[in-house]
Amino acid sequence: MRRRVLVIEDERPVARFLKASLESADYDVRTEENGARGIQVAIEFRPDLLILDLGLPDLDGIEVLTRLRQWMTAPILILTARETDDDKVRALDLGADDYLTKPFSLAELQARMRVALRHCERGGNHSQIYKNGSLICDLEGHVVQVNGHTLKLTATEYDILKILIRLNGRVVTHRALLKEIWGPNSVEHTQYLRVYVGQLRKKLRAHDPDQDFIQTDPGVGYRFMTMQEDDA
Repeated sequence: MRRRVLVIEDERPVARFLKASLESADYDVRTEENGARGIQVAIEFRPDLLILDLGLPDLDGIEVLTRLRQWMTAPILILTARETDDDKVRALDLGADDYLTKPFSLAELQARMRVALRHCERGGNHSQIYKNGSLICDLEGHVVQVNGHTLKLTATEYDILKILIRLNGRVVTHRALLKEIWGPNSVEHTQYLRVYVGQLRKKLRAHDPDQDFIQTDPGVGYRFMTMQEDDA
């Protein structure tokens, strides 16, 4: 069955390009130019994935996202020409799965779409063994190995790793990580987080220096990178 994709984008050249490109990749694509109509079509069309531009003529994209997330569980990818990190962070904290800044490449968009759809499909998969390249993590036994070497992680480092693995391929904001690990009163203490992520990254790379599992999205958060397509 073809995946249904709804694109809410007011720039007609961009919308036409996305529709033609994604249809050639065997997606069933609908496009809408404004937020109000896009919300209505989302209700009727029930897309498997939605691509949302933040700069719409009638409603702000953040408002559209907020309304959609009241009922919609399908992945939402944000497109934005806005340069400020605040908009990206706010969108992610409100339930967006990922974002791309214009101009973007089609290959990057399709890669982000595959990650989002794969994550959605695996929502009911409770496997406790995670494999990614040289990394093996026993989520139940709290055992992490890289190239056969068992890592000695602190409880906080392990908690950070587990959250990033759970959302593999998706950016996790600083605020979301801080709130998850230290509680809602610690969401501004990003320096603590940088220190722990730095130590975790160092330990992961100690036995596989060619792989950087944790990618930094400057000003936004962190993303755990997939090193092979068939990770569990």
